[in-house]
Amino acid sequence: MGESCCGKFQDTVSEHLVRNRSILDAMSKFQEASSHVNRAITKSVTTCGCLKIKAEKQPVPKDANLAQMAEYTETHLEGSLCPTCLENIESELGTSLFYLTAICTLLDLDLEKILQEENGRITALGLYSLT
Repeated sequence: MGESCCGKFQDTVSEHLVRNRSILDAMSKFQEASSHVNRAITKSVTTCGCLKIKAEKQPVPKDANLAQMAEYTETHLEGSLCPTCLENIESELGTSLFYLTAICTLLDLDLEKILQEENGRITALGLYSLT
């Protein structure tokens, strides 16, 4: 790996990937970590209350094109994360990133290359990459 942040992180994960070295363990831990991210966000709404979710149908006109979608769609979020929820969600995302990187490492994939290729694809296709 290179000296980039992704490369350094992937090297670190590779060095510390001992207990969950099986691809099956890494895959299931990644799924579990993703569930923990979802739970932490949910608790910021249901337990803390620093976030509120106000969801309803997005009012997108039928004649709106893809480039105009951002003008009509919302995140459904109100408020902002308190320091405690922010720290918790960041921690859970970090764990999720660890297991995503572990999967890349076990499959001999370069996480930075994957990110660069995806960024290039999104940039080249623009909004149409998201359909």
